[in-house]
Amino acid sequence: MEALEHISTKVILFMVLYGGAIATALIFCLYLLLCKGKAIAPSITPPVRLRRWAAALFGIIALGHIWWILAYIFWGDKQSWNYLPLIVLDCVTLTITIAGTLLSMLQDRYRPVWPFVAATFPIVILGGLQFVWPAVNFVPPIIIYTLSLYALFTVYMAKAVMEYKRWLRDNFADLEHKEVWMSHTLLILFLLLVAIYGFSVEGPLIYLLRIADFVIIGLLLWRVETLPSLTNSLTANPSQEEEENECPADNTDGQDNDGTPSQEETAGNEAVRAEALSRIGPLLTKHCEDTKLYLQHDLSLTQLSAAIGINRYYLGQYFANQGTNYYTYIHDLRIRHFINLCREAVAAQRPFTARQLAGESGFRSYSTFSAAFKQRMGQSVTSWMRETEEQNHGLKDL
Repeated sequence: MEALEHISTKVILFMVLYGGAIATALIFCLYLLLCKGKAIAPSITPPVRLRRWAAALFGIIALGHIWWILAYIFWGDKQSWNYLPLIVLDCVTLTITIAGTLLSMLQDRYRPVWPFVAATFPIVILGGLQFVWPAVNFVPPIIIYTLSLYALFTVYMAKAVMEYKRWLRDNFADLEHKEVWMSHTLLILFLLLVAIYGFSVEGPLIYLLRIADFVIIGLLLWRVETLPSLTNSLTANPSQEEEENECPADNTDGQDNDGTPSQEETAGNEAVRAEALSRIGPLLTKHCEDTKLYLQHDLSLTQLSAAIGINRYYLGQYFANQGTNYYTYIHDLRIRHFINLCREAVAAQRPFTARQLAGESGFRSYSTFSAAFKQRMGQSVTSWMRETEEQNHGLKDL
């Protein structure tokens, strides 16, 4: 009892936060691995790969906290290189699981994790050199290399996120902006934690780090639970898809000896392309506009191409020839539908909200609807609705 009385409030607070982070990370790790249901967003099916990588990251966070507190209890305050195996283990496991988790959020294509696994080999080598030459402190080089690796990964992720953003706009008409920036936000948070761990773990920063654990764990779990899987919409490379649809594999007639298409075959392919493009307009009217297919939430370019029976590559080329794109085409249809619903409600004097009508018009995200409406109509939704109501009152007065 006397020993407990001498424990300061700061130590108790630290242990509560530290133990809470361990328990939270471990519970969420088991939850992602074992529970088939989803607590936060039951209607959304997240990517399986992301769920597994996030579980691995939560497990590493929990184990890392455990082995560090055990090392401190049994070893006490020793020279930093005595903790080198734990430093190496932290740097390697966190780098790999962070890379796997963040790359899994970008669903435009499969991005392998093995390059980041290979990039951790120098950390292991530096750790081995520490045991060969114990008089030399290799901890600073390991920390500097890890920070440099994270910085390069941040640059890579910035480029990957931009590619993902373009892919989303080309394939999905209704987007949540957080699906683009969330992966990079998490990376920056992890990078800041590594930097703080590497250069200062004393004073009030210790408590801020423990609070940051809960922020990152909660943010990542929410992202995993709410990010819809888009893998069903992935298709082959457009050039490959075009080749598969235009060039029969077993037909070598009309080709030169070196395998290049002859002028007759090229002309034939262009004729097929022109014929396909000429049919797309009526097909869109029949299978998308007349049937109101555009009201389907998260309708993708691939799903639309399947509905009208036209190659996805041709459909994208058709929009380009029309001076627009899939994103704008679907949004225009949805906004037109919203305008009709709004005018009908005003005329019938039915109560409604813009958010309600936007959802009925196919928009899953109100922020996406608001931005698209202002871009198309040149004014905000609120201003346009106010003008519509005033015009309706004016007609009644007449």
